[in-house]
Amino acid sequence: MPMFQPSKRDGVVGYEGGGDGLVLDLDTAVKDGVLGGVIGGVVGAGVGEKLDLKKMIEELDLSEVPSVFICPISLEPMQDPVTLCTGQTYERSNILKWFSLGHFTCPTTMQELWDDSITPNKTLYHLIFAWFSQKYLLMKKKSEDVQGRASELLETLKKVKGQARVQALKELQGVVAVHSTARKAVIDRGGVAVISSLLGPFTSHAVGSEVIGILVNLSLDSESRTNLMQPAKISLMVDILNEGCVETKINCTRLIEMLMEEKDFRSEIVSSHSLLVGLMRLVKDKRHPNGVLPGLKLLRTICLHKEVRALIVSLGAVPQLVELLPALDPDCLELALFILDALSTVEEARLALKACSNTIPNMVRLLMRVSECCTQYALSILWCVCKLAPEECSSIAIDAGLAAKLLLVIQSGCNPVLKQRSAELLKLCSLNYSDTIFISKCKLTRTIQ
Repeated sequence: MPMFQPSKRDGVVGYEGGGDGLVLDLDTAVKDGVLGGVIGGVVGAGVGEKLDLKKMIEELDLSEVPSVFICPISLEPMQDPVTLCTGQTYERSNILKWFSLGHFTCPTTMQELWDDSITPNKTLYHLIFAWFSQKYLLMKKKSEDVQGRASELLETLKKVKGQARVQALKELQGVVAVHSTARKAVIDRGGVAVISSLLGPFTSHAVGSEVIGILVNLSLDSESRTNLMQPAKISLMVDILNEGCVETKINCTRLIEMLMEEKDFRSEIVSSHSLLVGLMRLVKDKRHPNGVLPGLKLLRTICLHKEVRALIVSLGAVPQLVELLPALDPDCLELALFILDALSTVEEARLALKACSNTIPNMVRLLMRVSECCTQYALSILWCVCKLAPEECSSIAIDAGLAAKLLLVIQSGCNPVLKQRSAELLKLCSLNYSDTIFISKCKLTRTIQ
């Protein structure tokens, strides 16, 4: 049971924390920073009938609330505080549930109750209501101001050009990135069409970067996505992907991935040498590791289109991704392995995997190390490579410790399909050896045999 002890350090002036304690001056309490430094003055006067405390608590979703407002049982803000004979205050529903479980003690002090009555703590309720009301009204006012500013910027964009347009777009991007109300205002006022219209063959990269930064923060409908798939707009996105700063490159990958969700998306749109080169540069850029994940995500989505795989392989993506594997975090690693596994359906990719000296050691190292998915992809890649040249690749794999890893997979509780594939791969690797030599090379005992 969570233990909680209200403290005067929480700043509730004149509130002693127990019973139906008196607040000497409610206005002064709020003005003097009760309650976490609310701007003083009016205490939600005249809005009691219009504002609902439960709704305010849910919509504000504040991480920091004065501890005296928190129910010691649920650790949530109280909406109907009641006080026990011990002087401790709880949310009504929580303490009644405590009693219904057969407890007749105070949850905080564990004292036996000499009186099981509960008394509404009206003073504390008014303090809670006043504090949340002011926070809520300030939030609403700020929200209205943000919506108004977003609307003004949209109108400005229709009139200005040059540097003034860049500045307006930059400010709008900052607003929509932070405020959901601003994003809604832009969409409701037809802002997506206005902003999208700024992308074209003669758009400067300064304008294009800001436009893309705005669009990735908006929910685009089917019509908007289709409009953005025009060749001139895609061409500009690809150019910016290759030449922009890392944040802009990330925004480009996110926007293109959003467009690929459209059911009418055509694979030729991403069958672009320049696009794929830009993506690989982003993925390999050691100076900006934050670009690796979004780059791999888009590359994975592109790999789902079989028509594009041969082009990706022709750009040398296979050895580059293999060399990247040891430095990737688990999320990126799973994506990279998925991509390599998908590409291995292309003959040239299988040859590239075999030709890369680190393919087999890296794949063996990843077995049973990160996740079942990673093990699945690594096994699939190893199977492709070893099947291609059993005698040559089996020897390398065994020397890299493959046999012990495969036995681990077989003995684990993972997917039966993986166990079967592991058994087949183990058999494939043992074909060129006698039992004794195979056991010796694998450093296994006859018991394991």
